[in-house]
Amino acid sequence: MESIQKTVSPVDGSIYVERELASGDQVDKTLLRALSAQEQWRSLPLEERVALCSRAVDCFVDNKDQIADEITWQMGRPIQFSGGEVSGFEERARFMLDAASSALKPIVLPKRRGFDRYIKREPLGVVLVIAPWNYPYLTAVNSIVPALVAGNAVIIKHSAQTPLCAERMVEAFLKAGVPEGVFQFLHMSHEETRHLIQSGGVRHVAFTGSVPAGKEIEKAAAGQFISVGLELGGKDPAYIREDADLDVAVESVLDGVFFNSGQSCCGIERIYVHQSIYDDFLKRAETFVNQYKLGPAHNPETTLGPMVRTSAAEFVRQQVAEAVEQGAQKLINEKKFPQSNSGTPYLAPQLLVNVNHSMRIMHEESFGPVAGIMKVSSDEEAMKLMNDSDFGLTAAIYTQDLEKGVELGDQIETGTFFINRCDYLDPSLAWTGVKQSGRGCTLSELGFEAVTRPKSYHVKQV
Repeated sequence: MESIQKTVSPVDGSIYVERELASGDQVDKTLLRALSAQEQWRSLPLEERVALCSRAVDCFVDNKDQIADEITWQMGRPIQFSGGEVSGFEERARFMLDAASSALKPIVLPKRRGFDRYIKREPLGVVLVIAPWNYPYLTAVNSIVPALVAGNAVIIKHSAQTPLCAERMVEAFLKAGVPEGVFQFLHMSHEETRHLIQSGGVRHVAFTGSVPAGKEIEKAAAGQFISVGLELGGKDPAYIREDADLDVAVESVLDGVFFNSGQSCCGIERIYVHQSIYDDFLKRAETFVNQYKLGPAHNPETTLGPMVRTSAAEFVRQQVAEAVEQGAQKLINEKKFPQSNSGTPYLAPQLLVNVNHSMRIMHEESFGPVAGIMKVSSDEEAMKLMNDSDFGLTAAIYTQDLEKGVELGDQIETGTFFINRCDYLDPSLAWTGVKQSGRGCTLSELGFEAVTRPKSYHVKQV
């Protein structure tokens, strides 16, 4: 089995990082260090854990320029946007640090016949975070900070595409004074990851990735009686009602389609437009998309970078070609994006019309810079189509009738519902999904529930 992990940069095809994969013995020793360190870590007052983690965030942000550059080379995000990942990391971390005292405080019940009754939130022990490459810090921070603040030890295994992200986070926490063993990283094979989950020492797994990989995580955890949080795929829809502000809708929805080259779990992949404004929407959409500048991610003028690897781009090309064979039409002239070439990760942005739900492009996750657009005649038709999916991560409606928008939102099977925006995480709101988008919850005060367990106290006064 290959013992060296190589990260090929989508920017130029070069090997950007090489790391030796951990052996079974190294994995076991890392787990033992975590188990030992966690006992002392949990005994620290909450205020001290918060202060150390806050200092770690400072150390992380101080390294923003290097981190942003590494993101660009590892996964291909345009350099002008990569620094936003660091800012987003800080925003979410600060929120969860501020929320910890409220989220973790004991629940004290009214006194009853000489009894004191209350519920404490206990740390689980060791939390394994398995993080993806597409938002390598934003996804990881959702679980790491609440887990650490709650008194757990954390081991992070990052994607083979973004190994430096795990290293940079751990470096920042060690520099801030978090004790060794409390937060560690491992570069592991799938086999060693499965071994760690089944070791008996891990009490929670936080995974972000594909549906097939999520199923493998569940299989590995079966019979261990541990909790698993899964943020999986999406095929997120947006509905443009006839009363929508088209200027707002076009810019917002298309940014939701194409930001990060469409490689977002909550990116918009299906657009439904009321027939009365359909033609106007298409004209504006075509103009908007043609403004993108596809090119190497390290070029400051690039607004649309390569996909993470050539195979991912070829998958989207196949989806598009199949849809066209079935009658779909391309709205965007790909010749306007000369960097886009078959056999490379550089892919032109595309919008498809004359599509329907029999096409893969409308029901299979694309995870690339493409979306299908369908004309609808009513709210009822839009709701039916939006719910016709195996996924349910986010959904958006664009309307000036907010009351009606909320009423329609109540009918949509989704974890997060937006009106007049999309593709955004507010750390004060719970981040969750339904159907094949996964299960569990991160962010908000509710996110602390995944990394703690309730412990009830029933004290009789004598």
